[in-house]
Amino acid sequence: MKTVDILIVGAGITGITAASILAREKNKTVLIIEKRHHIGGNCYDCFNEDGILIHLYGPHIFHTQHKDVWDYLSQFTDWLDYVHHVKAFVDGKYISFPININTFEQLFEKSFTKDDVLAYLEQKKIDLPEIKNAEDMVISRMGKTIYDKFFKNYTRKQWGVDAKDLAPEITERIPIRFDRDERFFTDPYQGMPEKGYTELFKAMLDHENIQVITGKDYRDIKDQVKFDKMIYTGPVDEFFDYKYGYLPYRGINFSFKTYDQENCLPVAVVNYPNDHDYTRITEFKHMTFQQHYKTCLCYEYPAPAKAEKDEPVASYPVLDKKSLANYLKYKNETNKLINVDFIGRLGEFKYLNMDACVKNAIDLCG
Repeated sequence: MKTVDILIVGAGITGITAASILAREKNKTVLIIEKRHHIGGNCYDCFNEDGILIHLYGPHIFHTQHKDVWDYLSQFTDWLDYVHHVKAFVDGKYISFPININTFEQLFEKSFTKDDVLAYLEQKKIDLPEIKNAEDMVISRMGKTIYDKFFKNYTRKQWGVDAKDLAPEITERIPIRFDRDERFFTDPYQGMPEKGYTELFKAMLDHENIQVITGKDYRDIKDQVKFDKMIYTGPVDEFFDYKYGYLPYRGINFSFKTYDQENCLPVAVVNYPNDHDYTRITEFKHMTFQQHYKTCLCYEYPAPAKAEKDEPVASYPVLDKKSLANYLKYKNETNKLINVDFIGRLGEFKYLNMDACVKNAIDLCG
């Protein structure tokens, strides 16, 4: 029987960060078990058959306001100075997104000032006595025209239901900018690992106290391992054998196509709210700055998912009253366990950006 201090389930960014901290700063022996055949979870990147670096599970752009998170990861990578920009393909045009002054000018093909935008919103927004859903949240701030062009159909494709059936929080975080700032993220620290995420993760795991086993379900070998504590980053409902039922996720099927030209899109990511079955396309070379005579595009097709399945990839927890009530049942079960910590997007049934995953691991293990 193998003996370690810490057993970590899942080699995504949360589990990898926890292992790195525990091994280096706490001198703990760590075993990570990952059921996929690679490390990195949904952040995994690799070279395709044409030698183009792609993100196998869709685009991941690192950004954070937490200096401690940035500083920790910077021990293991240099950064490409990449700032993320997104366009929405609306009315046959590439339009700036999130919504800012340039968005109004491109959409309506006339000049706008900050005061013009404020006047437009004041005229078009719909006063509601109560914000009951995601549609209400948008039309009460931006009006029906903006909602119809940018949000209505995109939300239906992304979540499989109308915005009227989703919580207000789904669209609440989408900003309106009264300037011409086209950055998708405004965090002070943002960029891409110079050699990619997989190389970053390999560096973080390069320690004599860390062992990683891939391609294995932890349940198949946990009885062969003696450990003092477990850090579990997998699906919390799976840990308890789905005793209260499955927790719902919205997943994505990814389709990759290589083209015999250097670039296809004006920016790394273009959203398609109204055209086509896919929600967005990513062209990775804009993010990696890779020089190559071909380019690769990734098309995203949302679909229902369960977190224990690989296809489609479970990406977004569906947070509604029913699912949150169900999660609380599982949360109560986790509170009864004294030697297991549940963290990460699947372990906490919570939408978490990459930096939040790193931050939570630092706070738990540091």
